[in-house]
Amino acid sequence: MPRTAASTLVSPVPRAADSDRRRTSASVVLRSVLEHGPVARSTVARLTGLSPAAVTEHCARLAALGLLREEAAPRRSNGVGRPHVPVDLDTGRFVVGGVHVAVPYTTVALLDLRGRVVARRELKHERPDADRVLARAAEGLAALLARAPGRRPLGVGVAAGGWVDRDSGTVVEHELLGWREVPVREVLEDRTGLPVHVDGHARALVGGERLFGRARGSRSVLHLFVGNMVDAAFATNDEVHHGPRSQAGAIAHLPVPGGTEPCGCGRTGCLQAELSERTLCRRARAAGVADSDNPMHVVAAAAAGDAVARRLLVERARATGRAAGLLLDVLNPETVVVTEVGAMRFDDCLSALREAAGKRRAASVLPTSFPDSVLAVAGGSVMLDVLFRDPLSVSPEAI
Repeated sequence: MPRTAASTLVSPVPRAADSDRRRTSASVVLRSVLEHGPVARSTVARLTGLSPAAVTEHCARLAALGLLREEAAPRRSNGVGRPHVPVDLDTGRFVVGGVHVAVPYTTVALLDLRGRVVARRELKHERPDADRVLARAAEGLAALLARAPGRRPLGVGVAAGGWVDRDSGTVVEHELLGWREVPVREVLEDRTGLPVHVDGHARALVGGERLFGRARGSRSVLHLFVGNMVDAAFATNDEVHHGPRSQAGAIAHLPVPGGTEPCGCGRTGCLQAELSERTLCRRARAAGVADSDNPMHVVAAAAAGDAVARRLLVERARATGRAAGLLLDVLNPETVVVTEVGAMRFDDCLSALREAAGKRRAASVLPTSFPDSVLAVAGGSVMLDVLFRDPLSVSPEAI
C-alpha cells in the first residue's frame, strides 16, 4: 500500500516532545522529593499531578542514576493499610563542586544534593591572574575530593561577580579583578575533567534560595548581592532573567543620590562604590575600628560591642535597603533576598534595611538563607540548578 501524504509528514518531533516531557517530569519528581522527602510515591503523585505509574517509573530511573534511595523501613499511613516505602534524595553518594571567585579569595567547596556544604576551603589570591586563580581552584577541588572517599562528583558550578555569560561559560568583565573574556568553563573542564557551569553569583543564589532556602515556593524573587561587587538577579515562574549575553542585573553603576564615593568609572556616587566592602573597610579604618580589608573584622568589632562599628554596619544596611526599595518599585517581586554582612548577623541592621526598603513590603525582605556558607552555596547552586532542571542528564560514568 503506498504511503499517503499525511504519513510522509510524520517526523521525530513527537519523540523529541516525549523526551522533553520525560525530562520535565523527572525534574518535577526530583524537586518534589527535595522539598518533601522522605516521601511516599503516592504523595509525590498527588503533589505533582503525575500518575502513580509515572511517578514509580521516574523514581526507578532516578534511583538507577543514584539520585534517589528508598528508606530502609516501610511506613504505614495512620497505622493502617499497606505499608509504603518512602523515597528520599541519596545525599551520601554524589557531590557537586562549588567555586566562588571573590576579589580577595576563591572559595572551593563540595555540596550534597540538598545544597549542604560537605567541605570547603578559602584560597587567598596571591595575585588576581585568571589562569593562576582557576588552576588553584581546580587543585583545591581535587584536594577536597581526595578527603571525601566514596563521594563522586557530578560536576562543578562556578559563580563570580561582574558580567558573567552563562551560555559561553565566560567571565566577560570583572572590574575589580581586571578579568576580560576569561573562558572559565573551558579552563576548568580541562583541569578537572568534569562538566562545568558558570553564572553570576546573584543569579546563582536565586537558584539556591529557590531550591534550598526561604524563597522556595515564591512566584518571583529578587536577589540583591552586596559584597565587594554589587549586583542583582530576578526570577519569575522558576526562570531567572539573564538578558542578552547574561547582562541582566548589572546595577553597580546606578547613581546614589547624595553619594560621595569616587568610582572607577570616573563618576561619583555609584551604587557599588558606595556600598562595597572595600568602602566599608576604608571607613572602618578611618574611624579606628579595624585596620583591615576584611569586612568580617568590622562585624567582629560590632559583635564585641564597638558602637562605631555597629553604626557603620547599620548605615550600610540602610543604604542597601534604599537600593532594594528602588528595585522593589521597578520589579515588584513577591520575595526579596539580600546578601549583606550586617543584615545577615544583626537584627538592627536587618530592621534598618527593611525600613529603608519600605514599611509596606518589609516582611517580604529576607536575609540570605545561608549566612555561614553563602559563597560556597553560590558556586554549588550553579551546578545543582542544572541537575534539578534536568536530572536525566547525569552521566552514567559518574555512577
